[in-house]
Amino acid sequence: MGCAQGKCCGGGGEGVAEREGVGGVPGGGRGGGGATTLGRAAVPGAGLVLEYATLAVDGLYPDAPGRESQDAHLVATRFAGDPDLHLFAVFDGHGACGAACAQFAREALPRLLLLPRLAADPAGAFREAMTAANEEMHAAGGVDDSMSGTTAVAALVAGGALHVANVGDSRAVAGVWRDGRVAAEELSWDQTPFRADERARVKACGARVMSVEQVEGVRDPDAEGWLADEGDPPRVWARDGLYPGTAFTRSLGDLAAEGVGVIAEPEVKSVEITPAHLFFVVASDGVFEFLSSQEVVDMVAMHKDPRDACSAIAAESYKLWLEHENRTDDITIIIVHIRDAENGVTKLTTAARERR
Repeated sequence: MGCAQGKCCGGGGEGVAEREGVGGVPGGGRGGGGATTLGRAAVPGAGLVLEYATLAVDGLYPDAPGRESQDAHLVATRFAGDPDLHLFAVFDGHGACGAACAQFAREALPRLLLLPRLAADPAGAFREAMTAANEEMHAAGGVDDSMSGTTAVAALVAGGALHVANVGDSRAVAGVWRDGRVAAEELSWDQTPFRADERARVKACGARVMSVEQVEGVRDPDAEGWLADEGDPPRVWARDGLYPGTAFTRSLGDLAAEGVGVIAEPEVKSVEITPAHLFFVVASDGVFEFLSSQEVVDMVAMHKDPRDACSAIAAESYKLWLEHENRTDDITIIIVHIRDAENGVTKLTTAARERR
């Protein structure tokens, strides 16, 4: 869910960053509409192999049938030439220039992460890189980010650790074997006005936080009992204007929103990859608008091949969008299975055997 003025108004190999954007309705599986890709990458320092799949499906917008997808993603294995570093990221643009913002961030982030401090301080490197990407976007002559921008969620496998940086409401989640089942472990936190801490932060910067119904006087403007699955979400507004109307409190770009507290500094979570970690998912909110993290994890756990899981999740997301609205968002998914390098068996397969 993006900005009121913009989001819905139209407007590989190892060591190589890969980007794919495929149109069509999901559910066709491999080679069908929204075709998936598959890749593998060794993590020799941790004795792991990553098997990953990606899927990007254009949104359905009846009022703008030729609308360009505003999502972008990248997979950069052997990042910076290091066999133990692998980067997976998703960007979800919004506003009239959202596609350009997402593409700009996709190109800038890996370049800006190439800092000496990446190995020693991944969290610090992510914070520096994302804030620098934001400043570069503001200065870029070919990108108008005054009322447009992008989310960014990036997961870096660094040997036996996983570092996730998030700006906005795209999401990363891991599937962890716990108490005889695959449980969702949140790797990022959506930064929206639903969160009391983020709501207080933007209000301290002079923002009003209201839904569109409240702005239009249909609802009490002081009420804060918003429900995630009912009506328009709380949005960030300038004190004296009907802008920016963002449904998130952090982003890259959105220059006009910075004055009311919408910032580019990511939240970063770092976890050690344990034998219980089966896979992780990085996806845009086109997936998570109507599916919970646990529901997504459950669907991944049902499929041995991550390509099949991508297709199943995209198809379910697409269906749920059309049950609730007359359009769908762009949908982008990266699923990464964690294999044991010694025997090549996924931990997910082993867990499934233990259930029987």
